[in-house]
Amino acid sequence: MKNQVLVKRYAQGLVQAVKDEGEFAAVRADLNAFLDLYARQDELRRALMNPFINAGAKTKILKDVLDRGGAGKKTGRLLQLLLDHKRFDLVKDIAEVLPEMWNEKLGILTFEIASVIPLTDAQKSRLRETIEAAEKRPVDLVFKIDPGIIGGLALRTGHIVYDVSIQGNLNQMREHIQQG
Repeated sequence: MKNQVLVKRYAQGLVQAVKDEGEFAAVRADLNAFLDLYARQDELRRALMNPFINAGAKTKILKDVLDRGGAGKKTGRLLQLLLDHKRFDLVKDIAEVLPEMWNEKLGILTFEIASVIPLTDAQKSRLRETIEAAEKRPVDLVFKIDPGIIGGLALRTGHIVYDVSIQGNLNQMREHIQQG
């Protein structure tokens, strides 16, 4: 992530402007549709990032793309704000943290769960129940595969990491041995 503080500020600003789950889903869909187009269209990417194209021309290009895509006003305002402040390179990172920021607004804690193989539905359910009981509030679990874990799980929420993987245990043993 490029600049985590800025990314989170923009994402929180957008989340605070959204009224409900339906509007959040629409904004997120608009943003993802724009990012898909932006990733596929080299000309669009070059035009919006080119320092030799004036701001008015960039605004017109962005507006045309958003109008053709049917993007909502809040998505358009965010993208225009990023363009105006020369922070358009943050768009992808902002889109990635939006679900976590939305959950935070709703009082739901987001955990990223990394495992070496996909967990079964029963394992996911049991893990959710255990974490919710420990945290005493609802949680959203985002599952990822990480072959570097070797075995076990690594859980992350915010800046807190719970590493109960074989690789984590090996790293901890190495630290103890190095410290004497």
